[in-house]
Amino acid sequence: RLPFVLVLGLLAACASTPPSSEGIAVAAAALAQADTAATREGAGTELRLATNKLQAARDAAGRGDHYRALRLAEQAEADAHVALIRAQSARARLAATESQESARVLREEIRRSHQR
Repeated sequence: RLPFVLVLGLLAACASTPPSSEGIAVAAAALAQADTAATREGAGTELRLATNKLQAARDAAGRGDHYRALRLAEQAEADAHVALIRAQSARARLAATESQESARVLREEIRRSHQR
């Protein structure tokens, strides 16, 4: 009999936490990870979009619209990931460009040294 009461208590505790709360927490963590100076510079639009959707999710949860809050939180999480990936891509492109320029300078130096 005691395990049944314990199970009911656990179920009641789970039911008291709206599903949107977990989604909002996950989105907030993704946004915190993505919110860096490099991301603000390289993917500011996506980062702002994620921030706005997270705030809208919090507002919806506050109104009790947990379905909408969860959808917005999921979108905010995805937007935060897109911002992070876009910023990483921009840094990789910059590194590739710098490497190409270094290789060009080195080739030029080699060419000049063979002409002497």
